[in-house]
Amino acid sequence: MKKQITKYLDKKASSASLAIFRIGFGLMMCFSIIRFWSKGWIETLYITPTFHFKYFGFEWVKDLGEYTYMLFLICGVSAFLIALGYVYRAAIVVFFLSFTYIELIDKTTYLNHYYFVSIASFLLIFLPANTYFSLDAVKRKKEYLYIPKWNIDAIKLLLGIVYFYAGLAKLNSDWLFKAMPLKIWLPSKYDIPILGTTLMQENWFHYVMSWSGMLYDLCIPFLLLYKKTRNVAFILVVIFHLFTRLLFPIGMFPYIMIVGSIIFFDASLHIKILNYLSKTFNPFKQKWDLVTKKQTVVKPFKKSALYMVVLFFVFQLVFPWRYLVYPGELFWTEEGYRFSWRVMLMEKMGVANFKIVDAKTKKFFYVDNSDFLTPLQEKQMAFQPDFILEYAHFLGNHFTKQGHKNVQVFVDSYVALNGRLSQPFIDKTVDLYQEKESFKHKKWILSFNHEIKGL
Repeated sequence: MKKQITKYLDKKASSASLAIFRIGFGLMMCFSIIRFWSKGWIETLYITPTFHFKYFGFEWVKDLGEYTYMLFLICGVSAFLIALGYVYRAAIVVFFLSFTYIELIDKTTYLNHYYFVSIASFLLIFLPANTYFSLDAVKRKKEYLYIPKWNIDAIKLLLGIVYFYAGLAKLNSDWLFKAMPLKIWLPSKYDIPILGTTLMQENWFHYVMSWSGMLYDLCIPFLLLYKKTRNVAFILVVIFHLFTRLLFPIGMFPYIMIVGSIIFFDASLHIKILNYLSKTFNPFKQKWDLVTKKQTVVKPFKKSALYMVVLFFVFQLVFPWRYLVYPGELFWTEEGYRFSWRVMLMEKMGVANFKIVDAKTKKFFYVDNSDFLTPLQEKQMAFQPDFILEYAHFLGNHFTKQGHKNVQVFVDSYVALNGRLSQPFIDKTVDLYQEKESFKHKKWILSFNHEIKGL
């Protein structure tokens, strides 16, 4: 076994493959920051709200007010430097820290592809993505044509985990046998030319979409790995992601996955792309040809980097299964739901009315959530238990500071999941102000009256 591992670690691969991924990743992230800024989302999501929901353990992450623009600028500039391969190591570290900090400011904005960007940038810290076709190579007047093969395989594995785990998550009775939540979402797309008034309204098409989505996610990593099916698989990647982008507002994620999937192709394609880029940007090519000494020697790698990558993937493979230690229905409690590649599996809506009570006099009043939360925050809070608990503590602290005595916080909440009738969600007899956030099961979440079978 040890001999086989050593043999694998000695294998080399073209540096061009990792260079293409670096360039694509950097450019897309830079464009994403520009897009986010131009749509005014920095203001509406991070500056306007007076209260931000925090991830457990990251309450220390604070919003920066108007300086949030500076944080986004730093993030965007570092992404561009990543694409250029200039001061790469510093740029990728700064990008990871700044992007992740932005993500941690308010969990209301959580999306699977934001999480993917964070962990992909973390992985890139330990990979030599600037050894080829980079300004760092120009600066040191030396580039490496080959790097350890495991560097390329690490990117492939990460993409494979995202797809395969997303496919496993779709192996549930709501998705496969009720076509939920697609049966709710697709008919609303009536404004799409031709398809909107025909296929989107057909019950059978909802099932076709559900089953094909599941099969696509489970199979596409293996189809991309196998050379004979790779071309067809990449066409499927493009069609699938462009179609989902047409249907749903999921930002840059489809393009990230399309560009990322190019790494599965042979190095010859990546070299052709780099040759085209070098001819297109002629000033860069002239400088490149004058100063760069190409070396065929594989760039040495530090064992510490390899160990970090191994630990990284152990975490990525195990962490999504943490929901198994919690009782109850995952889609209902959402304990262990995030960071597990469960993509667009639920249509969940709720209402939550908070009551502030004086424990001694029993006098009470109800809270107008719009006094403290934006519409997006209120919508997300109403059906997620950890949001409800955090908001209850915020209200308790707020009214205590205002001079109210013996404050208790109760919530009367109802939630509807995947087309079912709404039902009581949180035990309204529990004083949430006395409950503490932790990794333990939240016993004050009421039982789900239905059953969803599957992983």
